[in-house]
Amino acid sequence: MVISMKIRLGYVAIAKTIDDISYNHTITYTHYSKLQKEEQSAKLKNIIHINLDNLLKVLKYNLQNKIFFFRFSHNLIPLATHKDVHFDYITPFLEQWQKIGNFIKKHNMRIDSHPDQFCVLNSVNQDIVEQSIKMLKFQYNVYQALGIEGHVVLHIGSSTPNKESAMKRFHDTYKMLPKEIQKMILLENDDKTFTAEETLKLCELLHIPMVLDYHHHLCNHEKKDIKPILERILNTWKDTSLSPKMHFSSPKSQKEKRAHNIIIDTHKFISFLEILSIYNTDVDIMLECKGKDESLFRLSRQLRFYTKYKFINQSTFIINPKL
Repeated sequence: MVISMKIRLGYVAIAKTIDDISYNHTITYTHYSKLQKEEQSAKLKNIIHINLDNLLKVLKYNLQNKIFFFRFSHNLIPLATHKDVHFDYITPFLEQWQKIGNFIKKHNMRIDSHPDQFCVLNSVNQDIVEQSIKMLKFQYNVYQALGIEGHVVLHIGSSTPNKESAMKRFHDTYKMLPKEIQKMILLENDDKTFTAEETLKLCELLHIPMVLDYHHHLCNHEKKDIKPILERILNTWKDTSLSPKMHFSSPKSQKEKRAHNIIIDTHKFISFLEILSIYNTDVDIMLECKGKDESLFRLSRQLRFYTKYKFINQSTFIINPKL
């Protein structure tokens, strides 16, 4: 069999090369609550206009550098999911949303998001569950405004009082979600609680595509070798139109194994690709390193030196193409 699988690299949230352009401008609720009503509205509108304008600039930067896979920050709209703040973050900015969405679609970019640790669908606290659902509805509204099919990466969450009951709570909450929200969700194994094996079990049960985080797997596993379950992970994507998505990062140090390093360990990344190459399947790999786009560029240059991969552009290459 001739192996000719395409790997597309992406990065998370911040373009460090142009770090003067931020779309994460925000306002604290404490500050917001001290303003007059008219001032509150004006302040939010100004921040949102700046953030949306800068998000488009980052996407244009990605295009210029041939990066077509990107996770945008969930902090795009300040206070959007705060329980005591209610405002329309779509209609007044519809022209900007549509401009960004049209750009994404025109250039065939893959965009997703990853809410923070407070998005816990299986919490034992119903208030947290309701707030988590609100976060997901916010993400859905954003994707609708953009006119794209975006996805949200989640962890299973709490393990209280035990994993079996925690997974049952996730199952039950997920089943109650609107279908359009369900369709948006991807599940990822985490580095402390739910292993890749456990996450895969729930993904197969609920027919949710699974995002394998290889760094998390090495930190938290039943069996270190990922190969026995890798084909099943890939199969969770078979009913989608997307390439399987995976996360890769390197540990900060031997002592701080769970923390992400600034750069990617190139040789270990190549070893991971060799494992993937057995299945000859296109894969999108999100690099979760602290160096963001700069680390992606560094890895790209190193792969050109250490391997014979055929590069299509700065972030996309083919493993072992037929020469």
